[in-house]
Amino acid sequence: MNLPTLDDTNTSASAALTGHSPARNFLGGRWSDSATVAESTSPADGTVLGQYYEAEADQVQDAISSASYVFTTSTWRTDHQLRAKVLNEMADAIESHTDELALLLARENGKILPEAHFELSLTPSKLRYYAAQALTTTGRTGQAAAGVYSMVQTVPIGVAGVIVPWNSPVVLSVRSFAPALAAGCTVVVKMAAQTALTNARLAEILAGVPSLPEGVLHIFSESGDAGARLLVSSPTVRAISYTGSTVVGRQIMADAAPELKRLSLELGGKSPMIVFDDADLDVAAGTLTAAITTFSGQFCMTGSRILVQAGVADALRDRLRENLAAARPGPGDAEGSTIGPMIDVRSRDGFLDRLASGADHATAIVPCEVPDDPDLAGGAYVTPGLYEIEDVTSPLVQKELFGPVATFEVFDDEEEAVALANATEYGLAASVWTTDGARGLRMADRIEAGTVWVNGWALVFDQFEEGGAKQSGLGRLNGHRAVEEFQEYKHIAQSFG
Repeated sequence: MNLPTLDDTNTSASAALTGHSPARNFLGGRWSDSATVAESTSPADGTVLGQYYEAEADQVQDAISSASYVFTTSTWRTDHQLRAKVLNEMADAIESHTDELALLLARENGKILPEAHFELSLTPSKLRYYAAQALTTTGRTGQAAAGVYSMVQTVPIGVAGVIVPWNSPVVLSVRSFAPALAAGCTVVVKMAAQTALTNARLAEILAGVPSLPEGVLHIFSESGDAGARLLVSSPTVRAISYTGSTVVGRQIMADAAPELKRLSLELGGKSPMIVFDDADLDVAAGTLTAAITTFSGQFCMTGSRILVQAGVADALRDRLRENLAAARPGPGDAEGSTIGPMIDVRSRDGFLDRLASGADHATAIVPCEVPDDPDLAGGAYVTPGLYEIEDVTSPLVQKELFGPVATFEVFDDEEEAVALANATEYGLAASVWTTDGARGLRMADRIEAGTVWVNGWALVFDQFEEGGAKQSGLGRLNGHRAVEEFQEYKHIAQSFG
């Protein structure tokens, strides 16, 4: 596999794509080596893409201390203009390296190039939105009594910890650290080792922006959780933004409790995609297919439950069968691939085991299978699937499978659709397909989810908040509320009497 070269003297993939082999961590304003060197492998064929240094606990602790020192002694927390300038420079830097990052992401993460470019396209606008938010101060003043004046200010909470998954590392890291920086916090970001080369290159691009003060932003990769646990348990880290599974989110909440730490948790999902008999199936079928296959189903908002009204069940079933059967697995950077490999073979096999645990409750419309193509041997490939099911208590309905599969459930009327949609512990997102505008709004009102799309899916906007209900999390990302996750309200009363 030939990788693009930034420096003709570099011979390894990590050197070509991060400028250094092994790829290093950016901690305390400098590039850090460690005693442990690990390999990043391709999910497409298992070959080694490059090496990286695993961050060590003492290095993460030093980064926390550095972030705290900079927060308390520098002007970062009070200089709104500087924060806006840095965020805008970061947007420009990522924009100028989009092609490089997208290609690296496709090769290391496995998502197909159009999806990698889609992820990168979401990032500069978020940074620019939060650059504007950095200049938007909020508060109020008033005369509380004769001669007594009060004002309420929003102030940054302190050091923020960000824990990022491997499925969309660029946009999900930016989505959390950009509002933290806009609020005036300093930030330590833990990223997953499965995308260590991408993480290191992103860190290099961000660290290179001219106005970023030393010690404001720290980024490291680890395959374990020692650094992440330090972020959660440290009394110096005042807020945590975590994106990942509900199981880990619960553990973070328990471990953070002794410090009464501020938490923003976007957790698992089991998004119902509800299709009524008046829906435009020509549009819906293509979007539902994408909702199953995008990022190989490794996405918290994957459309993992298709709920369809009986009158159009046969027609939609046939369309989805045809669409999913036509999927072309292949390397993320290969022309013609419509679905890339999962992140690694272990994750693929775990997904198939979870799927098999509910097989007795379902009928395969299109089965998930490991391709028998010898050209794909050694990769973490699985074909997308659809399983019809009647028992809503089945593990296929109740558990987040985290792979390219959906259940197919038939309902008769609106009441049954609402009951089915709300039948799991999750409440991250949902989609409703109908040409009846009043019905769309009724459903949106009754579905227990943080986001409900009507005649659409995965529509996310920088200026509007998103997040989970029930066991899909707490707090919000995007919009102004995301900045408030990293702020405190301070009341100042002054008497002139």
